[in-house]
Amino acid sequence: MRSKSSEPSSPERAWQYALRLLAARDYTAARMKEKLRSREFTEADLNEAVSRLEAESWISDRRYAERFAEAALASGRFVGTRLKMEMRRRGIPDELVGEVIGRLAEEYDESQDVQSVLERRFPLFSYAGADDKVKRRVIGFLQRRGYRFSAIMQAMKATDQ
Repeated sequence: MRSKSSEPSSPERAWQYALRLLAARDYTAARMKEKLRSREFTEADLNEAVSRLEAESWISDRRYAERFAEAALASGRFVGTRLKMEMRRRGIPDELVGEVIGRLAEEYDESQDVQSVLERRFPLFSYAGADDKVKRRVIGFLQRRGYRFSAIMQAMKATDQ
């Protein structure tokens, strides 16, 4: 196979292209391989380039997983099963997902997090004063982020106290 440019595929060209990609953002090894495949580098060239990137610590699935999970939890964007799903979708191996999530779960307080997201996103929400349609909308919003239903209900009922 040939790359999209007129030059033949080589491990050095694949490595140089990967470095340009890494200048913009972090990648997992699996996602980097996908990007290199899309540029039509040969399988041998892209494997060699990714191996070199890992050996020189340009790519680290562990580092990526930890940063992604911490950022997702801090922002309230993804939690629980949704966070696991998003990590797997980004090419993080299952055993690493479990390890990172397990470590962060020790430091993470879901009920406090749900409460802060609820206050930030719906500052005027009152469980007693809201109709069923509003309650369903708020519950759906929080569930799509991965919060457990019991934690959501606990936080919603706490708005009236």
